[in-house]
Amino acid sequence: MSELTVERLGHLGDGIAAGPVFVPRCLPGERVEGEIDAGRMAAPRILTPSPHRVAPPCPHYGACGGCSVQHADDAFVAAWKLGIVRTALEAQGLETEFRPPHLSPARSRRRAVFSAKRTRKGALVGFHGRASATLTDVPGCAVIAPGLQAVRPAIAEMALCGGSRKGELSVTVTACEAGPDIAVSGGKPLDLPLRSALAEIAERHGIARLSWQDEIVALRAAPVQRFDGIAVTPPPGAFLQATAEGEAALRAAVCDAVGDARHVADLFAGCGTFALPLARQAEVHAVEGAAALTEALAAGWRGASGLKRVTVETRDLFRRPLQPEELARFDALVIDPPRAGAAAQMAQIAASRPGRIAAVSCNPVTFARDAARLVAGGFRLDWVQLVDQFRWSAHVELAARFSRDHIGA
Repeated sequence: MSELTVERLGHLGDGIAAGPVFVPRCLPGERVEGEIDAGRMAAPRILTPSPHRVAPPCPHYGACGGCSVQHADDAFVAAWKLGIVRTALEAQGLETEFRPPHLSPARSRRRAVFSAKRTRKGALVGFHGRASATLTDVPGCAVIAPGLQAVRPAIAEMALCGGSRKGELSVTVTACEAGPDIAVSGGKPLDLPLRSALAEIAERHGIARLSWQDEIVALRAAPVQRFDGIAVTPPPGAFLQATAEGEAALRAAVCDAVGDARHVADLFAGCGTFALPLARQAEVHAVEGAAALTEALAAGWRGASGLKRVTVETRDLFRRPLQPEELARFDALVIDPPRAGAAAQMAQIAASRPGRIAAVSCNPVTFARDAARLVAGGFRLDWVQLVDQFRWSAHVELAARFSRDHIGA
């Protein structure tokens, strides 16, 4: 047995003691005891708990791997995530103002990816244990919205009729007005009996749309999402901000950053989360790499009223970033890239004329890298706001504003 004091929290939520020794689900300042194997203390016993330690609110926390820090209070988690962003920026020589963070409430996640598999006794639906292939049933999950919980029996039926004994289904469930929107991968090939069975499940459980291996097999009603009240029907499995509250916080930050700009480009625009609400006051050019997403965005604009002109462009911004001459007609830019960031596009933005940039990121490290490129090009990083949609996880999201006084300098 060894005794250690946890010194800090790592980016994945594990405590770290001198050595380093990784101590799962422990907090800085805690004195712990346990066996150490390969630099990790298994099942540590807490001798001196942190004042920030709380009882995990979810009954599945011990077995499920979906959350990392339910044992810490909200103030600690916010400070930890802000520290991750601050450290990433400092590594690039950057400082800025941090706005108060936004935290989505418990049981508000409107999109989740379940795993499901057949068992000897039926079917199991849930999430994997931490760093484990073990699937954990989660009937009392404290993260996902009740409407997503209600879909679990339907997913179990899908696993029974369309899953194999050796594999697992990956089931993306998104809440929408007309009922759940479900996209399944990893199942058996579609044949007529399976199509019929899946359609019957969808009808009986009130599923708005059911897609199987990228093919729509049941469509009871359009799975409409509303971006600040503007209706859009995304393609199956399309990206959506994890919570309605988080989306609203990001949208408010983006609108604040864009200000009174009248010509805006939205890069990595998705289905229009930001582009369509911004069109209430500005003409927007939305660029996205997937044609299905730009088509959904364009259809949403055509079906809305009171919006200014929105144009769409299907374009791979990693291989073909917009050039300075293409960006010259815009007063402001919105950019929300994937985790890899947008190094190529940021290099072109740094050499372009727009004076304001609203940036959204789900990776502080690539955000800081891209921010440093903009700052080197003459921009200021005015502020950063943490938007924590993935409560109790190690995931960090943020919004930020860049500006410069001399447009075209």
